[in-house]
Parts: sequence; structure tokens; C-alpha cells
Amino acid sequence: MYLKHGSPVKMMESYIAVLTKGICQSEENGSFLSKDFDARKAYLAGSIKDIVSQFGMETVILHTALMLKKRIVVYHPKIEAVQEFTRTLPALVWHRQDWTILHSYVHLDADELEALQMCPGYIAGFVDLEVSNRSDLYDVFVNLADSEITIAPLAKEAMTMGKLHKEIGQLIVQSAEDPEKSDSQVIQDISLKTKEIFTNLAPFSEVSDDGEKRVLNYEALKQRRFPPATENFLYHLAAAEQMLKI
Repeated sequence: MYLKHGSPVKMMESYIAVLTKGICQSEENGSFLSKDFDARKAYLAGSIKDIVSQFGMETVILHTALMLKKRIVVYHPKIEAVQEFTRTLPALVWHRQDWTILHSYVHLDADELEALQMCPGYIAGFVDLEVSNRSDLYDVFVNLADSEITIAPLAKEAMTMGKLHKEIGQLIVQSAEDPEKSDSQVIQDISLKTKEIFTNLAPFSEVSDDGEKRVLNYEALKQRRFPPATENFLYHLAAAEQMLKI
């Protein structure tokens, strides 16, 4: 287009057309339609099955951390490994469709860390092992090279595991180990379980005083007498979803 018109203006017009209308037409190449390129296909580029193959039942720690919008730091000396792993993690909470939490290559640089720490919950990738000593940066630390997951001391109370987490972990492992299932089907299985959790939380929510959103009725939750770890998880999930009364 630039060779033909000798001006960046025509290129800019096409760019703006894609941005505003999702279409760009060209005599040589035909039409480009944004809708032909579903973003969800990009979201499925990584493999949940590979993650479960590496971490097994511990994958539920990652699922719990993402559900509670915690800070996850991933380390591996090779940037390719960090990026492939981190880009897959948001699929564990598919219902949010949120890949903005991803910061797949961060340096231990003051400006970068300051920007990162302004985010309430994130997945951050590092290639410098020194990050393992920066417990102020994470709630969950994943050493991808050694296949180890560590929960930071300050996050242990919110991340207490119980019967519910065991059920979720078993579902994730069973689904991922099924050779007949694709990664998208595994994500679907996890997503259905996630919806079930929110369904369990729904009876303990009520409309807020201003009528704008639903908030947690903590007394109703306590009266249900869930196992302590389940009650704790549902409470922190409500907090992550901004359902607590202020």
C-alpha cells in the first residue's frame, strides 16, 4: 500500500478501519475481517495438559491463586519457557477471559517492579532467580525449572486447602490425563467446576444497600457450617470478586 500510494496516510486509514469497523479492504489482497480471527484461539495457544503433566495435583494451587486474584511469579532461566507457561495460566479461570493480568517478561528493575506492584493480582514471568528472594512480589512462586510451587507465608491463610480444593484438583488431573480430551475440553471441564463454585456462593449473597451489586452475607455463610477451609475460600473468593460490604 505504501509503495502504491507513497504516503502513510492510506496505511493509517486502513488501520483505523480495522480498529473501528473490524474490516480492511484492498484491491490486491481482498478483505480482512477481524471476526475471522477469534481472540479465544490465541487464548488457547498454550497447553493446560502440559501444566498438569508437570505439576499434577499442585495445579489446584495455581487455580486457587487465580480465582482469588493473587500475585503469581513464575521463574525459569529460559524466557521461552516462562512465556509459554504464563500465557496458559489465565485459561484456568476461563470465565474471566482476562489476559491483562499477564506480565510475561519482567526485569528486577525499579520502574518495572513499581508498575507491576500497582496491579492488584497478576502473573509475572522472570528469568532471574533472584526474584525468589523478593517475597514482597508474590503470593505464589513457581520455580518452573525445578517444578516447585511455593505459597508465601502471608498468603497461606487465604490459600488454605481443604476438601473442595482436593475435589477441584482431582477433576483437573483426571480431565487433563484423559487422552481423548483436547486442551479446550479440559478448560471447559475446569470452567464448569468454577461455575459450580459460584453457584454455591450465590445463596449467601444479597443486593447491597445502594442496590448496585450483590454482596456477601457473611452470617448466612457461617450458618451453613461448611468445612473451615471451604468457608475460608468462599469468603476470600467473595473478596476477590468485590462482594464484601464496605
